[in-house]
This record gives sequence, C-alpha cells and structure tokens, in this order.
Amino acid sequence: MITAVRVTGDSMLPALRPGDWLLVRRGAVVRPGDVVVARRPHGLIVKRAFRLTEEGWWVESDNQQAPGRQDSWNFGAVPTGEIVGRVVARYWPWPFRLFWRAR
Repeated sequence: MITAVRVTGDSMLPALRPGDWLLVRRGAVVRPGDVVVARRPHGLIVKRAFRLTEEGWWVESDNQQAPGRQDSWNFGAVPTGEIVGRVVARYWPWPFRLFWRAR
C-alpha cells in the first residue's frame, strides 16, 4: 500500500524541504540509508534509517543543525513496528526526484 506524507521542518535538508510531498510504501523492507516515516508520540516523522539495533531502527536527521530536530539522538531507536514505511518518491513540488528502489 502507498500513502502520502508532507514534510515539515528543516531536519532533512538538503534532500527534502518543508512542503515536499512524499509517497511512502507502507510495510516495505527498510535498509540502512533509506528515508523512512516513523510513528512517534507527537506524530509522524521523516528520517533516514541509519542502522538496525536490537531495540529497533536508529533514525537520524540529515540536517543535525535544524532547530528543534528530533531523532534517535534524542529518543533512542524506533521499534520496528513503529516504522510506517519507506519513502519511494517525492512527487511535489515539480520537478520531482524519485527515490525508487527496485525491491
């Protein structure tokens, strides 16, 4: 299943900007380096999967200097069950940049 997510904040600059719309493949296999969407108590976050640990996925912001950024440096690993899916494409604004990976 594919779902859409809108990026907010500067934590994923320069790869993703506030206002970008992403297509997310729910339940997709995640590998280190993938951009993922995860559930957190305050809502959804878009981060880069860094490594899989016993506690779950360690996720990081591309822009560690972003004001208010929150990632695994703040809250630890995200349990695997809280990973919504893998980002497969940015479709807005045009022209879009694809993240497609054939797997």
